This record gives sequence, structure tokens and C-alpha cells, in this order.
Amino acid sequence: MTFTQNFTAVGDSLLWSAVVALIPILYFFWALAIKRMKGYIAGITTLLVSIIVAVFFFKMPVGMAVMSASQGAVYGIIPIGWIIITSVFLYQITVKTGQFDIIRHSVLSITEDRRLQALLIAFSFGAFLEGAAGFGAPVAISAALLVGLGFNPLYAAGLCLIANTAPVAFGAIGIPIIAVEGPTGIPAMEISKMVGRQLPFLSAFIPFFLVMIMTGFKRTMEVLPAVLVSGLSFALTQYLSSNFLGPELPDILSALISLFATAIFLQFWKPKTIYRFSTEAEMAATTATAKKSDEKKVHYTGGQVFKAWSPFIVLTGIISIWGIPTIKLALAGHYEGTNAILKGINSIGHALTFMPEVPGLNNKIINTAGAAVPAVYKLEVLAAAGTAILIACVITKFITGISWSNWVKTFGETLNEMKFPIITIASVVGFAYVTNASGMSTSLGMALAKTGALFPFFSPLLGWLGVFITGSDTSANLLFGNLQKITALSVGMDPVLAVAANSSGGVTGKMISPQSIAVACAAVGLAGKESELLRFTLKYSFFLVLLVCIMTYLQHAVFSFMIP
Repeated sequence: MTFTQNFTAVGDSLLWSAVVALIPILYFFWALAIKRMKGYIAGITTLLVSIIVAVFFFKMPVGMAVMSASQGAVYGIIPIGWIIITSVFLYQITVKTGQFDIIRHSVLSITEDRRLQALLIAFSFGAFLEGAAGFGAPVAISAALLVGLGFNPLYAAGLCLIANTAPVAFGAIGIPIIAVEGPTGIPAMEISKMVGRQLPFLSAFIPFFLVMIMTGFKRTMEVLPAVLVSGLSFALTQYLSSNFLGPELPDILSALISLFATAIFLQFWKPKTIYRFSTEAEMAATTATAKKSDEKKVHYTGGQVFKAWSPFIVLTGIISIWGIPTIKLALAGHYEGTNAILKGINSIGHALTFMPEVPGLNNKIINTAGAAVPAVYKLEVLAAAGTAILIACVITKFITGISWSNWVKTFGETLNEMKFPIITIASVVGFAYVTNASGMSTSLGMALAKTGALFPFFSPLLGWLGVFITGSDTSANLLFGNLQKITALSVGMDPVLAVAANSSGGVTGKMISPQSIAVACAAVGLAGKESELLRFTLKYSFFLVLLVCIMTYLQHAVFSFMIP
């Protein structure tokens, strides 16, 4: 038995089909933002609602809907859940061994100001992790670091989600842009150039926006010099690398230059007052007073600081290696070259890669082009970023000197802490897969594409919607990239701008994606508080996607010379 996707399944009307397809999304917002359900309950019930809508309105067979949900759930566990478990595990090791106290001190030695700490860790360091790994690792690790420094967990998670806006389009060594070349036929370099002429405006703004969310306009102006150094160094590097090097390196280069430029700048410039949260001891002292207080604190040697940061340095190195395209192929068992070392890795990767067909679903769904859609459980164990982080955890065991018994005990405690977050992640990814397999997400996209002359304005909303549903800018580009191209050609819009807008608009949906919300809460120990985090980020997501919509329309109608 096969199932042919029908995007006008409800009353033979695209409009009504799109309205019905909105039901699971609206239910999810209601469950979290209004009803304030625990994340795993909201996730499971949203998955059930999506299956009901797929079966009763889009005529998808029950078995296929259930198996599609299982395919998404497996992907929610590996690679996404696996990243979260190992990231939190690494952080817990550094806490248990006392190394995180030294890390905290080293950050405070650069600046005790909470505004500047957020720039260094949430914005710059988080962007580096996004460029190297993606898939939730940036928010998980940077949020955990901020919590360790003393940030409120909810605040830390929210700030990291918002900061993660700038680098998402070039995440995981440029995969979102490289991937969309296939379905659209537009060279990745051209898309990279166009995204690089949109996102730098957002990237320059995000540090200012981040600090203003934290402290308001007046206190943001107190650290404006540092904000400008952080944002402008990132934005300029992002523009240059995306336009002259390609989509692979903008995040990594921009993040490193921003991180080092800001840290060096802070050696020569200090804010007049140190900002701390209201829950902390009041400190309205000048920089000179801050220096005096530093003299009373414990000082660590350079070797001690390096040792404390070593787990994260090792993590960065291994994740970067995991992201190199040829190594990534070998880790997944797909390398076909002649290099002896990579061939050896390929053998191991092949043995640890499992791609079983999804029973009753593989090649059973027929899309509108008449092609059968393959469906497999993709289990690339060695290639998963979580495995890279686990290797860093093993190396960290020897760096910190923690015993194997305590190492294993800490891992068990982490697994226990993560059980409800993993259920949440598995269910919301299952919801995304059901939405895609049934044709609901495409119905929504096609309805937005009917906006005609206003499509250049609404184009980024397709990406925003795609990332909200799938949790991934890559998936959103694959889902709507070709639709963007076809619609753009029909309304007189440059298809390069439309496809780029899909990716740029998508980055603003990351902070409210059910997957991202679940990952962020899991990383900071707020399982069950997903509703509060969504309420925190929702308005900022709307604001930022509106900026991208306006920018895209202006580039289409007024500043068309910016299109490559």
C-alpha cells in the first residue's frame, strides 16, 4: 500500500489544507505558552495531534503516520539527544573535579561584567560551536557555561538561543547552504554570497540586542564600545568569508575573530561600572575598585587555567575534526578515496553505521513528482557529534584525574537527569517528521507562496516556519528551498535572494523551535520549564524575523544591486 501526498487534501483547497495543517503548531504554542504544560507532555500530545490531523484530514494511513513518528523519534535520540547527554556529561565532569571553579575565575579575570560575559560565551563561543558542530551543541555547552558562572538557568538558556541566531545559516561547516544546492540547482557559493549580504546586518545587531534584553538601553550604552567590537568584528568577517571563501568557514572565522578581538579589547577598556544581576551582591564600584577586589581573590597559574579549559579545548578540536567533509564521510562509512588512514576510519565508521528501512514506510510515500520517498533509521554512531563529545569526555577523565568509578557514576547521573528531556526531543522531532511526511508542512509553504507581489516580504517566513517545525536550517532549506526558487521566478523575484531569505529567515525560528527549547532546558536542568523559555524567546523571534522580512523586501525592490 502506498500514500500519495496531497497538499490540497482538505476540501480540495490549499487554503483550508494550510489552516488545518496549522492545528498541531497552534496546539503546541497553546500547550506551552498558555497552558504551560511540561515539555515532555506538550511534546507527546503535539505528536498525537499531528498524527490525528495527518490521518483524518490528509488521509495518511495510520501505520505510516506512526512509523514516520518513530523515524523522527530515533533521529531525536541520535544524533540530537546524544549531543545533549554528552555535552551535559562533559560539563558535569568539570564541575565535580573542581575545574569549573577555575574556568569561572578565568572568565571573571577578563571581565566580571555579566553583559560582557554573555557576549564572550553566548555570542562568540556559541557561534564557534555552531560552526563546528551545530545540532544543539552550541546552546547546550554555552548555556551550561553561563549557568556555571552564576547566570539564572532560564536566562542563560534564553540568551544562548537568541545569540545563536547569527551563526545558524552557516552552521556545521556550512551544511544548510551546501545542502540546498542540490534541490535548487543554485551554486552554494551564490547562496553563500547572498546570505552573507543579509546576516551580517543581523550579526552586528545581535550583541546590542542581547545586552539590551538583559539590562535595558541605558546600561547597554555603558558597554557600547565592547558591543561594537564584538558585533562588527563578527559581521565583517562573516561578510568577507561568505563572499570570498564560501559557506564552510564563516562561523568559525567570525567567532574566533570576535572572541579574541573582544577579549583583547577588554584588556585595555573596562566599563565604568560592573553590572551584576539583582540577585547578586550589589556592586556599583568603579573599575579601580573592581581591581582592588580582584587582588583579594585566589590567583591561579597559567598552567592551572589551561588545564581547566583543556576539556573544552579538546572538545573544540575533536568537533572541528569531525566536521571536516572527508573525515565526516569516513566516520559515516562513505569514504571512497585512497588515503590509508581514512580508509581505516571508514571501515570502523561503516561497521558503526546502521541504516535499516523504516517498516511500512520506506518508498511507500509518493510525492507530487511521482517519486517514492525513501525512509530509513539513520544511525551513524561514530559520525554523530555526540560521539566526538564522548571522546572528549574520555580524554577529560585523564586530564582531570577523576576515577573511572566516578566517571561512570557521573554518566549515569547525567542519563537519569536527561530522561524527560530526551522524551521531549524525541516526540517533537517525531512531530516534525509526521508533518513533513503527510504533506502538512508543504501545504503551509505553498499557501505562503500564494502571496504574489508581496512574496519577497513573506519569503523569510517560509524559512522561519521550516526551522520551527524541523528544528534545523538545513531541513528547512531542503523542505522549502525549491519552492522558494519556483515561486520567486513566477513573481519576478531573484531566486538567489529567495533561497537565501529562506536560510536567513530560518535562523530567527531556531530560538522557538520545540527541539531547541527542549535542548536548552535540558542543558541547564530546567526539564519541565519549556513553557517559560518559549514565552521568553517568542516575542524576540517575531521581531527578528520581521527585520529579515523587511530587509529581503528592500533588497528585492530598492537595493537589488546587493544580489550577486
